[in-house]
Amino acid sequence: MRVPPHAGHVVPRRRRRSGPVMARSSRWDALLFDLDGTLADSIELILRSFRHTMQVHRGTVPPDSVWLASLGTPLREQLRAFARSDEELEAMVETYVEYQRSVHDEMVRAYPGVTDMLEAVARAGLRLAVVTGKRREMAARTLRVCGLDRFFSVVITADDAVPGKPDAAPVRAAATALGIARSDRILFTGDSPHDIAAGRAAGVRTAAALWGARERDTLLAAAPDYRVETIPELTALALG
Repeated sequence: MRVPPHAGHVVPRRRRRSGPVMARSSRWDALLFDLDGTLADSIELILRSFRHTMQVHRGTVPPDSVWLASLGTPLREQLRAFARSDEELEAMVETYVEYQRSVHDEMVRAYPGVTDMLEAVARAGLRLAVVTGKRREMAARTLRVCGLDRFFSVVITADDAVPGKPDAAPVRAAATALGIARSDRILFTGDSPHDIAAGRAAGVRTAAALWGARERDTLLAAAPDYRVETIPELTALALG
């Protein structure tokens, strides 16, 4: 649904499931996706990692909304707001990452319908990339556990593009890696205002994924080009 006006890491591609080739979208050459809260249902994992880190290092846990407000930006930048020194920042990053590793696989799943959507757009010949604020190791692990790694030869992570979202750099890195010159032929879907801001700064079209954990009004206030309530709606937009 249209809202009224108001250099990257390339991973080996696995063979996709065979199927008929669909007519290619006349609107898009490439689709970019945020990972957490857009493709992967991983928000509770992220919040548990945050709560654990705050309890260990600060002895108190801020409201989840504080962490969600910065979700989508690099982890180090998120934690910098809570650290009292560079040394504490490094320790907090280590605590967060180690805890997340320990519980990751049991807590992460693809949102229902995501695999079918990616199958459809891949058969249509669209180029696909992930643009995430995660470090490469955990992004790859999330994609693998969700069974989505086979769809993406380009994954832009916090290790590849500095600065991260909401800067345009990671979105531009994905476009370059995919070989797409026309930014208006790229659609970037995410569940964070930082995703929308990064896409707008890069000149691509943006879609707000409203099935995630973000507050609807906050996400729409970022002025995405499209809003999609469900994953089937995103499929229709991508193939339109």
